[in-house]
Amino acid sequence: MKEALFLNPVFQDRIWGGTKLHDYFGYDIPSKTTGEDWAISAHPNGPSVIKNGEYKGKTLAELWQEKPELFGNPKEAVFPLLTKILDANTDLSVQVHPNDEYAKVHENGELGKTECWYIIDCAPGAELIYGHKAASKEEFASWAKNGEWDKLLRKVAIKPGEFYYVPSGTIHALGTGTLVLETQQSSDTTYRVYDYDRKDAEGNLRELHLDKAIDVTTAPHVDAKLDIKTETRDGLTETTFVSNDFFSVYKWEVDGTAEFAAKAPYTLVSILDGEAVLTIDGNEQAIKKGDHFVLPNEVKSWKITGKITAIVSTPPVK
Repeated sequence: MKEALFLNPVFQDRIWGGTKLHDYFGYDIPSKTTGEDWAISAHPNGPSVIKNGEYKGKTLAELWQEKPELFGNPKEAVFPLLTKILDANTDLSVQVHPNDEYAKVHENGELGKTECWYIIDCAPGAELIYGHKAASKEEFASWAKNGEWDKLLRKVAIKPGEFYYVPSGTIHALGTGTLVLETQQSSDTTYRVYDYDRKDAEGNLRELHLDKAIDVTTAPHVDAKLDIKTETRDGLTETTFVSNDFFSVYKWEVDGTAEFAAKAPYTLVSILDGEAVLTIDGNEQAIKKGDHFVLPNEVKSWKITGKITAIVSTPPVK
């Protein structure tokens, strides 16, 4: 039977985490500092487990290796995408990620990390750090090493429903009171630039990676140019946020019945609000807020009936 692959969440405790993953989505979180839900992941630091159907109990990473036909027989050695939901109960560390070439050399072959954020919810007046004000790599290094953070860091006011594209090399950090869905390359490599002198549970300052961060940071900062498009058809408003060599990311707003055709070998879907019925070849599956699933390669078309908001991603079609 052709069906969606639903996934169990993988929760990650973080010094900056909170309880929003429970409060907003109803997840059974393990602690009051749960910062991340690795919702669709084949990364070894938190692989998702299939919870339904023929492959129940398998990890997404296992399926990638054992059943490549489910993903259109891809050329990539590892599943290239990772979907997370992040609860920034307090400020995240100021950080930057390397590109593929740098990570391959310096991080044991790990992928680089280009990512993007959809703001699900945020507190009034919430901000994020996006970019910096240094005119050159040398100025960036000088200000960072001297701790001139107010001079260096660029803050942006945010509101729910906004989208931010964060290419590798971009200085960034989520601010207090922010709940986001993050679509990223499947990488867990982060270089911390500044962490507000916070201490971990053992009373130690968290490790910084300033030299590597200086190596990979784009200077001067360049805002990513986005060409966001919105199309409306029967039962569906579809927004295309970004489409590039790493991923394509869309928002689906379904109200009624909407029909879909696959745009890529597989599709990752995260339901952020509402409930509906997903129909594949006449077989119905209920979907609701907090569900995450993969539509594999054998699913070429499907129908959704109900009222939902979803963030959706696909690999690049090459």
